[in-house]
Amino acid sequence: MRLLFVALAAFAATSAHAQDTSATRGRLLYGNHCVECHTQQMHWRDQRLARDWDTLLGQVRRFQGIAGLNWAEDDVQAVARYLNETIYRFPQAQAQR
Repeated sequence: MRLLFVALAAFAATSAHAQDTSATRGRLLYGNHCVECHTQQMHWRDQRLARDWDTLLGQVRRFQGIAGLNWAEDDVQAVARYLNETIYRFPQAQAQR
């Protein structure tokens, strides 16, 4: 029983660390490549294009492609998660896919 508890605790810590790393990476990528044009005001405007998790993810993919950044899917997910955590707050069930 104790071994199971230790294993579960280690898994939870690893999962939390992975999410923290992803959020940090998302913040760095956004800060280095996006914020020059996409200020906080852009995300709060009435005509924002992200209406849910799927459209947010689609917009991150679209704009990184337009900018020629060639991000891996993990990077796209990290930036979308960062934006979701700091601005949009779409339901977590959608954001964890």
